[in-house]
Amino acid sequence: MKKCYEFCKNKLDEQKKNFNFRSLRPLEISSKYILQDGKKLLNLSSNDYLGISTRKDIRDEFLKTYDLPISVPSARLLCANTTSYDKLENFLCDKFSKEACLLFNSGYHANVGIYSTLAKKGDVVFCDKLNHASIIDGIRLGGADLIPFKHANYDDLESKLNRYAKKYENVIISSEALFSMDGDFCDVKKLVELKEKFGAILIIDEAHSFGVYGEGLGYCAQEKMLDKVDLLMATFGKAVGSYGAFCVGNKILIEYLTNFARSFIFSTVFPQISAEFAYFVLKNYIFSSNVLQDKLLNLKNYVHKNLSELNILGSSYIVPIVLGENEKALNASKLLYDNGFYSLAIRYPTVAKNSARLRISLNSSIEFEDLNPLFDALSRIK
Repeated sequence: MKKCYEFCKNKLDEQKKNFNFRSLRPLEISSKYILQDGKKLLNLSSNDYLGISTRKDIRDEFLKTYDLPISVPSARLLCANTTSYDKLENFLCDKFSKEACLLFNSGYHANVGIYSTLAKKGDVVFCDKLNHASIIDGIRLGGADLIPFKHANYDDLESKLNRYAKKYENVIISSEALFSMDGDFCDVKKLVELKEKFGAILIIDEAHSFGVYGEGLGYCAQEKMLDKVDLLMATFGKAVGSYGAFCVGNKILIEYLTNFARSFIFSTVFPQISAEFAYFVLKNYIFSSNVLQDKLLNLKNYVHKNLSELNILGSSYIVPIVLGENEKALNASKLLYDNGFYSLAIRYPTVAKNSARLRISLNSSIEFEDLNPLFDALSRIK
């Protein structure tokens, strides 16, 4: 036991030395603001892209109609398969024009379950190098070989498919649609082309694009490739402002996950109220109107225009400011904090070593004028 404690302490000391130590600090969320240590800070670190999770009017409207238990303390395959979950799955099947849908407790649970179940020993996953950790963890748990390809480099992917794909029983190609830390998009049309050429299964993670692009259905829908993707995963904990995740796709794949995905089978299902709130938001705010999405995308354009003058470029409402060293990213985060902005330093292992950054994450609650002091603060980062 003593060796274990010594090992942990040494690793923590190493984290501190490398400016990579993390700790939890209490805060409160109030609309578009973070309240911390007596300061009111504009929140630029949230994934609540449409500002829905903090909208009291939406919450009050929902609670007027909600009269069900808060949660169902069981796995769904035992006694928790209430109509709340079934209704949400059927609704998503209809919207995506897919055969089947399965809910998971979070995006992490979904990706770990999907890849550990579908990608077994003797299989291979060609994985974008910047894919989320949950995808990597799922592949490792399943036992398949993982062959990374250079980020969004489809010549590299095709070269590796030509070299290795024939050696394996099943071939999976995996990518995020909108990359969570770089804010850029995959070329889903090229991925579909390669999937069809090599007889692969294509799995796309739409966690950060669902609810905003493609009339709310995500980036694959915007690119008119939805019917070509074998399995699509997305979450309710970002643009939808709720909790949980789902995947949609071929009925056989979904039934296989229902029977063999351990992160689904052995988990108490996420709260029933979260499923009902996701359904309520999707039906009444995301699939019925583009108002919040249009506001976010207009804000994104305004920010891109101003940041381009500082040689900071972006593709979406996630704007990375890559600074390299951990200490430099921490200092930049402190500078923004002192000027009224909450934007945490993103460091390894969330991003690659020596690519520490700020991640400016926009949402529909923010007004143009809220951000004008930000541009001046960013111009002073050294």
